Amino acid sequence: LSLFRLTLRRPFSTSRSSVDAKEIKKFQLLAHKWWDEEGEYSALHSMNDIRVPFIRDTLLSMSSNYHGRAPLAGLKILDVGCGGGLLSEPLGRLGASVTGIDPLEDNIRTADRHKSFDPVLAKRIQYKSSSLEEIVEESVETFDVIVASEVVEHVADLETFIKCCSQVLKPEGSLFITTINKTQLSYVLGIVVAEKIMGIVPEGTHEWEKFVPPEELEHILESNGFSVKTVSGMLYNPLSGSWSWMESTSLNYAVHAVKSGAPPTDTSSEMDIQQCSATAGTA
Repeated sequence: LSLFRLTLRRPFSTSRSSVDAKEIKKFQLLAHKWWDEEGEYSALHSMNDIRVPFIRDTLLSMSSNYHGRAPLAGLKILDVGCGGGLLSEPLGRLGASVTGIDPLEDNIRTADRHKSFDPVLAKRIQYKSSSLEEIVEESVETFDVIVASEVVEHVADLETFIKCCSQVLKPEGSLFITTINKTQLSYVLGIVVAEKIMGIVPEGTHEWEKFVPPEELEHILESNGFSVKTVSGMLYNPLSGSWSWMESTSLNYAVHAVKSGAPPTDTSSEMDIQQCSATAGTA
């Protein structure tokens, strides 16, 4: 549920921002409700039951360093489209140093206020009201891990988004994505049932045209220097309010990809940075 609208712009574009003003207004109305576990974001709260272990266990399987009660200690994680901090906080509790970014200042205020109740989290997590493109130049190859959970179905140019992720991720760093497939079933269940009938998420949250098939996402990742390691289907049960893994990716799915550790062979890396930063502006 992010506000990122990344647009691949032509040179000398006069457009000042990649953030959609309509999206800001839509999510601004809900900014104070992030931590209501029975409210509009209840499905995201319960998603933590599977997405947090998925991230934790995958990262632990890639490292011989285990830090006991803080297994992710020493890792720098970027949470893109962090909202009110629903995913940033559990990652911080696992020991990671987390930077959460979101272009909506009200979301960041909510996230900052909530983390302040826990002195440990207050030290481990920092939030910024920013789009991804705005931090590219200052954060080149800064992060060990990027999480973009329920974000890519809200971007206007997915390839630019992935390029920017690659720029701020260290070589051999991990990218975790959860999103919604573009199928007839996802339209019926994800929009008609979830939004219009049951109200699991606020009406108007999603646009089916922006849903991303896993094959398309894999292709974009691989063409931008990522190796896709895992694609797993996810299922939400509205009756129990719980998530589970499943073989089919026809609805929701999660992806883990690793950035190539090979150094660039030409000047494309510098060009990608310019391309990403060119979309930055003031909201």
